Amino acid sequence: MKILVTGGAGFIGSHIAEYYASKGNDIIVIDNLSRAKLLRQGNNEIDYTWNYLKQIKGIKLVKEDIRNSAKILPYFKDIDTVFHTAAQTAVTTSVTDPETDFTTNAVGTFNVLEACRKNNVKNVVYCSTNKVFGNNVNNVGVVEEKKRYSFEKKFVLGIKEDFSIDHCEHTPYGSSKLTGDIYMQDYHHMYGLKTGVFRMSCIYGTRQFGFADQGWLAWFAIATITGKPITIFGDGKQVRDILFVTDLMQAYDKFVSSKLKHGVYCMGGGQDYTLSLLELLDLLEEFTGKRSVVNFSDWRPSDQKVFIADTSKAKKELGWKPVVAPREGVKKLVDWTIANKQLFQ
Repeated sequence: MKILVTGGAGFIGSHIAEYYASKGNDIIVIDNLSRAKLLRQGNNEIDYTWNYLKQIKGIKLVKEDIRNSAKILPYFKDIDTVFHTAAQTAVTTSVTDPETDFTTNAVGTFNVLEACRKNNVKNVVYCSTNKVFGNNVNNVGVVEEKKRYSFEKKFVLGIKEDFSIDHCEHTPYGSSKLTGDIYMQDYHHMYGLKTGVFRMSCIYGTRQFGFADQGWLAWFAIATITGKPITIFGDGKQVRDILFVTDLMQAYDKFVSSKLKHGVYCMGGGQDYTLSLLELLDLLEEFTGKRSVVNFSDWRPSDQKVFIADTSKAKKELGWKPVVAPREGVKKLVDWTIANKQLFQ
């Protein structure tokens, strides 16, 4: 296949590019390399990932912005599959700079869809988010335990795809990603594109440069290993289902290679692969012998005390299930972070 990955210099995008290049496909990566500026971080992540991809046979790197429809359109010619991962990814940034968040996530997604429609792209996969459900998730009853919250019994398997997205706060990030989510669905219904919408929970793995505002699991590992303090917004008992990035690649691949014409999937580790923030700190201390100084602050807007994706639909329709358990995945992340410690100093 000939594959295009928007946001390919990011964590998930770079893994997609590497995965499909390893299978002998031709890959075009489009990225405007703006992540460091948006998150007010250094260039280590972009420089490292961009140079990493340069070394892989079959990958062509293009520095371009999905907000510029005329500039990106030619690259979609003769493309079989598009993975749309490019986005403004931080809730906090969306609150302070909602315009950039909207133009990137909503307008950018529209531009990608139009480029796909005009070039008859066969498959489009969209990286959506669990934030499309907004604050409604916090209306689900939770049980407080010593080091974690858990959903009430009715939602023990997690949040399904048809959970309400209406009449609640989303944050600008949740709203802009939901706009792209709905457009992806409608371009299937209206124009017949094969679109896969993956509403992702916590995806983690190697080559992840987490920050306090985005990529919490990787950020906790980096902070622990480099001796930096950690601020927890809330009480640390909040729980997420976590999915190692190689398991995500398998889900994507099963959708692309399937005969399905469309699908919306809650995507995460599910009820068996969960961690609270406090539990992660314990696990990191076990693996590293270190524990960061932890400070606690107020809950952030629309923070969900628990989010667990009900992955039943993905398992049924795609024949997929995660295989990298949290303990194994966190250890892989820790080992990679230690081996590349110089990138985080």
